[in-house]
Amino acid sequence: MNLEIDGQVALVTGAANGIGKAIAQGLASEGCKVAVFDRDGALAEKAAREIQEHGGQACAFAVDVTVPADVAAAVQAVAEQFGGLHIVVNCAGFSMDAPVASMTDDQWLKVMHVTLTGAFNIVRVSAPLLTAQAYGRIINIASRAHFGDVNKANYSSAKAGLIGLTKALSLELGPQGVTVNAVAPGIIETERLRALPYLKGIEERSKAAMPIKRFGSVEEVADLVAFLASSRAGFISGEVVHISGGRYG
Repeated sequence: MNLEIDGQVALVTGAANGIGKAIAQGLASEGCKVAVFDRDGALAEKAAREIQEHGGQACAFAVDVTVPADVAAAVQAVAEQFGGLHIVVNCAGFSMDAPVASMTDDQWLKVMHVTLTGAFNIVRVSAPLLTAQAYGRIINIASRAHFGDVNKANYSSAKAGLIGLTKALSLELGPQGVTVNAVAPGIIETERLRALPYLKGIEERSKAAMPIKRFGSVEEVADLVAFLASSRAGFISGEVVHISGGRYG
């Protein structure tokens, strides 16, 4: 299927590793010019170079999505360097797990600021560029954890908030030609996941609740994002698409 996004400009946050990196690579393989946003500038440069080495077009930006001024400057630089903006993927986020009674303000606020406020900061400055051309795609990377998860009050709340942001923006921006959707991955195999000391317990619990009894791959998430970013998905907006092996709660 021709996704018809060759030559479009895509911005992906949290794109230096894991799911975000796979999304950036996937969009580049479809012919997009990709801006790799990540707080770790060195890793962002490495991810952009890998795309270039495989024949794609990419540039890297060291961006802390929680700093509005930095976000505004970086988004403007992308539009100037690549000549526009068409696709925005908010993937920046992380977890800091703890029982709610012992969860610190820092654990709550950091997860919330990066995952939810960071996405808001990106959309606030990119939406005018998309609506001005009456075309755009925004995809927010949520999580199956929006249903709730143990010791993840901060992460589950942030991801649920991201879904609320998705639905509100779909109503606001749809009349101006911009679709907004969320992708909610379940357990996806990444280097970070494999490095967890308690991986075996996570794997056993997850697979027991999954009809498809395996981890998902970052490439499978990237393929879904590429479709939602394409012209083929122009009548899909405000949706939360789970990619979780059939596991929801």
